[in-house]
Amino acid sequence: MIKPKFDAGFYPMITALKDYENKVEKSGNKNRITIVVERSGGYNYEYSYYAFNDGIDDEYNCKIAERLIKTVLWVCGGYKIIINGSRRIYEFVKDAYTLQGKRAFDVDFMQTVYEKPFVVEYVDVVPEKKYENKNVGGFIDGCRIGFDAGGSDRKVSAVIDGEVVYSEEVVWNPKITEDPHYHYDGILTAFKTAASKMPRLDAIGVSTAGVIVDDKPMVSSLFIKVDKKKYGDFVKNIYLNAAKEIGAPIVVANDGDITALAGSIDLKDNGVLGIAMGTSEAVGYVNAQGGLNGWISELAFVPVDFCENAMVDEWSGDYGVGCKYFSQDAVIKLAENAGFKFEQGLTPAQKLKIVQKLMENDDDMAKTIYQDIGVYLAYTIPYYSLFYDIKHLLLLGRVMSGKGGTLIVETCKNTLAKEFPEYKDIDISLPDENSRRVGQSIAAASLCPIK
Repeated sequence: MIKPKFDAGFYPMITALKDYENKVEKSGNKNRITIVVERSGGYNYEYSYYAFNDGIDDEYNCKIAERLIKTVLWVCGGYKIIINGSRRIYEFVKDAYTLQGKRAFDVDFMQTVYEKPFVVEYVDVVPEKKYENKNVGGFIDGCRIGFDAGGSDRKVSAVIDGEVVYSEEVVWNPKITEDPHYHYDGILTAFKTAASKMPRLDAIGVSTAGVIVDDKPMVSSLFIKVDKKKYGDFVKNIYLNAAKEIGAPIVVANDGDITALAGSIDLKDNGVLGIAMGTSEAVGYVNAQGGLNGWISELAFVPVDFCENAMVDEWSGDYGVGCKYFSQDAVIKLAENAGFKFEQGLTPAQKLKIVQKLMENDDDMAKTIYQDIGVYLAYTIPYYSLFYDIKHLLLLGRVMSGKGGTLIVETCKNTLAKEFPEYKDIDISLPDENSRRVGQSIAAASLCPIK
């Protein structure tokens, strides 16, 4: 195994899983375990594997099972975990996934998103598979609005038959504003401005931060300061109500999925996973059929490191999860592991800029930091590939800018070729900022079909 130089304890999930599978196979005491995570509409995701029989090595069994369940939960989203094949694993998971258990954050988050109590069940008969494929995007006919709700600026484009005829960016401050009418007025103003540049309005497409269910932002950083109890329904229906006021059909999607959709349109191909490495890890996916799976793809909370001494995420309270490996936090962590001392009082963004400046000057420590992230990525792609059919991997975000991003890609490709040659043909690329911005607006505008 190739180890990150500034994180010698890194134990990739894919390696941990293979080690476990080998031990189970050699033991001769194995049992098939099936995990199902269910979400709205009865859609579910099923994952099966072999574990030790109950009573052989319950602690090891439960650790692996919990990490796999955590992965499926944050890849797909859901409010119900169904377990078949091990009563011991079921009891362990049931205790962990309560508002008083180790995974209280996960439970609270999913209950908020799906508006249903979180449940862990044991079954003797595995429920039937029910997968979703939402055919969105690719509609370019007519007069359309593409709206991108960012945390620091909002972008809107007027698009006629696939051509952008008007585009603007307006600075706003949704994350620090408590009154959601500020957000609503900003959204509606953007819609009206774009609509005024076209002879008519046929459809609206929205790209927005957050977890989207039925065109509603159930959890979103854009409304972090808004009182949920007072304005919860107003926020959930904010885009639908704005579209109703202006009189046009609308489709709303997660900004990560729209980034992947923009890449899919640009590449003229499907099976696109987009990973943005910035403040956290943001992800979107367009499946092999060119649609969306209806998954939340919140990979910031998916474990990528099995080492229990790995860095803990302050928000979720969990260790070894993606946001500490594919974000500015990863750069800072590795710099500090290398012995670098940042000045007191600097923000994470300022610390990242310091390392980026060192990288531009070809500093050896900075080079190693970006190489280590490339190693992280090379060992994580095979793990993500257990759940996503990846043909193209788009890497975005401020961590990927400059020489550092190029070195991450180069190291990742080299490591994949050596350690996982079966994945070396995945196309890994860095889209340029200009095509990404224009592509994002066209992709958002293309979400909604004209009926």
